[in-house]
Amino acid sequence: MSVAELVRRATALGMRIATAESCTGGMVAVAITDIAGSSAVLDRGFVTYSNQAKQDMLGVGPATLEAYGAVSPEVAREMAEGALARAKVDLAVSVTGIAGPGGSEFKPEGRVCFGLAMRGRETVVETVEFGALGRDLVRGAARDHALELLARALG
Repeated sequence: MSVAELVRRATALGMRIATAESCTGGMVAVAITDIAGSSAVLDRGFVTYSNQAKQDMLGVGPATLEAYGAVSPEVAREMAEGALARAKVDLAVSVTGIAGPGGSEFKPEGRVCFGLAMRGRETVVETVEFGALGRDLVRGAARDHALELLARALG
């Protein structure tokens, strides 16, 4: 489903969306707002690059960050659920990852964790290993995957 189709589908369903982004820095929200009529769909985008921003804006728990680190399914879950609660929307997607360069043996470059929270459904989290593609390609792939998650949720 293209982003234009995603916007049309969400509009037809009366669904409002929020994004919670770290490594993509707002790229998911930008892709949506590039489409005319997106104001009927996108409520807001949270760009929470720092751990403090994740805590302040989305309610991610300091204990979660300490135990698992920012790039983790647990943080992606709390980001998506925090966006859903704070924006009072129907659907929220989160993205947190290591775009590179760098990474570690335990959290390699290209690892991105996603969360998808939807009213009335259990939150879904997943981790994708995009590999060391370079910063731009990892960020673009993460944006595209987040949009795909939203499209799947809209049917």
